[in-house]
Amino acid sequence: KAGVKDYRLTYYTPDYETKETDILAAFRMTPQPGVPPEEAGAAVAAESSTGTWTTVWTDGLTSLDRYKGRCYDIEPVVGEENQFIAYVAYPLDLFEEGSVTNLFTSIVGNVFGFKALRALRLEDLRIPPAYSKTFQGPPHGIQVERDKLNKYGRPLLGCTIKPKLGLSAKNYGRAVYECLRGGLDFTKDDENVNSQPFMRWRDRFLFVAEALYKSQAETGEIKGHYLN
Repeated sequence: KAGVKDYRLTYYTPDYETKETDILAAFRMTPQPGVPPEEAGAAVAAESSTGTWTTVWTDGLTSLDRYKGRCYDIEPVVGEENQFIAYVAYPLDLFEEGSVTNLFTSIVGNVFGFKALRALRLEDLRIPPAYSKTFQGPPHGIQVERDKLNKYGRPLLGCTIKPKLGLSAKNYGRAVYECLRGGLDFTKDDENVNSQPFMRWRDRFLFVAEALYKSQAETGEIKGHYLN
């Protein structure tokens, strides 16, 4: 058993037919000795959705059958001892719309420390259009960028400022200025750059703005910078 009750009694459903709106995950797992693969797969589905290690009276206050994850198939990994692929289906209503954080907190969260498993790895994930369409995406596309920069008929040329970490805001602005004055259309923050002690966001904004306006005045072109 993985807990007080067998998860497979509720969360292992080999007869379940997946829906187009389900989020489907494939986990490679190694159960602990004595734990059947069906129980381990069901435990993954349970702990990443509505399950807990024992029965609680509040289960009766909601429709668990509507919200629970389901382990609908188990396959042994060819050539590997005691390794299996567990296929789990999650209903769309289990996740906040447009939230990568909520999605991955559920699917790759504390289930990876679960006692019924010796090892666990997310191998594949299928996100249906019904969920991906809830993400707003970029606020505008390439045409708006060209309109803002007043550049048409050629590729836009830009770069990320390096080193990405460690520069002061003043030196960061100097690097932006040299890049834009030298011919680039835009510069951008690296994904690691936020508001660290060595360069706070507001300081970076001020020095980058100064660099941008100065380079525009000297080149006669509209320049851009993308701040995190």
